[in-house]
Amino acid sequence: MGARKRHSPRRGSLAYSPRIRAKSMEARIRAWPKLNSEEPKILAHCGFKAGCVQIVSIDDRDKTPNAGKQLVSLGTVLVTPPVLILGIRGYSKDHNGLQAEFDVYAEDIPKHIAKEISLKNNDKDALDNAEKRLKRIKEIFAIVAVSPRSAGLEQKKPYIFEALVSGGDIQKQFTHVKEVLGKEIKIDQIFETGATVDVAAITKGKGWQGVIQRWGVKKKQHKSRKTVREVGSLGPISPQSVMYTVPRAGQMGFHQRTEYDKRIMVMGNADDKKIKINPDGGYKHFGLVKGDFIILKGSVPGTYRRLIKLRSQIRNAPAKVNKPNILEVVI
Repeated sequence: MGARKRHSPRRGSLAYSPRIRAKSMEARIRAWPKLNSEEPKILAHCGFKAGCVQIVSIDDRDKTPNAGKQLVSLGTVLVTPPVLILGIRGYSKDHNGLQAEFDVYAEDIPKHIAKEISLKNNDKDALDNAEKRLKRIKEIFAIVAVSPRSAGLEQKKPYIFEALVSGGDIQKQFTHVKEVLGKEIKIDQIFETGATVDVAAITKGKGWQGVIQRWGVKKKQHKSRKTVREVGSLGPISPQSVMYTVPRAGQMGFHQRTEYDKRIMVMGNADDKKIKINPDGGYKHFGLVKGDFIILKGSVPGTYRRLIKLRSQIRNAPAKVNKPNILEVVI
């Protein structure tokens, strides 16, 4: 009897193991870029996925076959309501890593957001006490919140997350967040048209899937085994064990993923009569886009109405931002 043939998974697929369900509907941003500028800046914003459009533009990339020619590409519409700057968090660093040193929150916080956070130690002198401890601080984060209802969704519970402040020294970063504490920040105050961002989101959930769908394993020959859509061999008889490299059935989708270098092609407001962003009757799975929005070139992970976090570009950031030449947006 010949040796059993084992079908290997697709090359590079183990980079995403283990493929388990995400713990939260909100993606985490684990790494942040460092700005060389002297002016401090908040490095993150967020939006909600509304739908897809077609973008007709002129290719402005140098040394490409299509340079200067007309291109038709996919665009993803994100509704980007203003985010509220709730507070300031400072991190110190020791041999165990980063440690939260202080949290300072704004005074007048909406009730639906205030009940989601703890305000026990937030007194009138909290800002002054925090400023005295800046010598120990290594990183300053802005605590921001966004309400899905401001984007036209039904969810009441807000999303609260941290956004790194980079540029300048710690004192300048603290002062910058202090000036906008309790205020709303719009998308155009953080990013600009033509800038490239990274997106973090939770992908579409597809439930329990077999090895053919989940790992791309080749199907077996007809009548070669009892089953066609299974792996030929799980491993040797002795030692009797299944290695982690063998593709198995399991959860597919609903994973946290980060995609890099998504260019902002259009940035505008749905109330502006010069820009038509809504199709007749609204988007099929979202409805009408209201307020601020952006259109990113390419696809974005996640289903419609899902939270998408936007972070400043961490890889290959260009020295200059060029605004795209948009001819038409086909809805």
